[in-house]
Amino acid sequence: MLTRRTFVAASLAAPLARLRPTPLAQTAPAGKMLLSMHQNTSRSAGFRGSLEGWARAGIEYVELNDAMLDGFLENDTLAGAKSLLDDLGLTPVCGAAVMQDIWIPGPAHAASLETWRRRCEQFASLGLQKIYSPSLTNRRVNAEDFAATPGCIREAGEIAAEYNLTAMIEFLRTSTHLATLPSALNMIREAAHPSVRPMLDFFHFWSGLSKFDDLDMLEPGELAHAHFQDLLDGPRELINNNSRLIPGDGIAPVVRILQKLSEKEYNGALSVELFRPEYVRGDPFQVATEIRQKCEAVMREAQVL
Repeated sequence: MLTRRTFVAASLAAPLARLRPTPLAQTAPAGKMLLSMHQNTSRSAGFRGSLEGWARAGIEYVELNDAMLDGFLENDTLAGAKSLLDDLGLTPVCGAAVMQDIWIPGPAHAASLETWRRRCEQFASLGLQKIYSPSLTNRRVNAEDFAATPGCIREAGEIAAEYNLTAMIEFLRTSTHLATLPSALNMIREAAHPSVRPMLDFFHFWSGLSKFDDLDMLEPGELAHAHFQDLLDGPRELINNNSRLIPGDGIAPVVRILQKLSEKEYNGALSVELFRPEYVRGDPFQVATEIRQKCEAVMREAQVL
């Protein structure tokens, strides 16, 4: 296992060791974007194993997973997690907080808000500036639910603001609530909370009911975060999480989408989130090396690297 001491010693010995990014280095220069890795991609390796493998592959920016952090905290502390990130030279750009019905009224809403508060506190202590929760709703939704959504968004936004975090809604292609970019944008704008902004998951965007022209709805600088994937060719009726591919390996117009996001002045992270077993169970170093090589080629083509 790579320890703090051995990693630091190796870093000092490397003649061309890269500079460690500062805690606030979470955006790229204008017109550019940052390559990041979402911990779901190396979920089987655990919190420590994923980060250590990615750091060896030259990854600098990471997105943290709430459940994996919980696993780490069973035998360690938040201070230990912060030290691990610092020692590996990794900047956490976002945290995932997955819970039911946080953006909509319902039986799970109150408990989800309490969990949300705990996640905000945890991620803020690790130096994060952004936190998101997906629109995880499977029950039948009606007009009254949509009418109440802005109020729920404001509740979550108020909690995030207490911790100086930007909260984001990830629309999900399978959600019965917020499943498209237009729906998410409309609700966020109606809520009008300064600590809540939209994000975009390439997979949910391109495989769902959204369309390319929906990107024109984004105001310059409005988008706060992005998940970066390609899409497997095949019937849309058979699409699932295994349909997520490394950008450049599928049929989604990833270069065109990147260029549009750049036009909309997005210069944040492109966080690669995959679920195929060969990635999730693979060696994090090898997986990240392949992802970095392919993603950087796509980003160069789009002129955002």
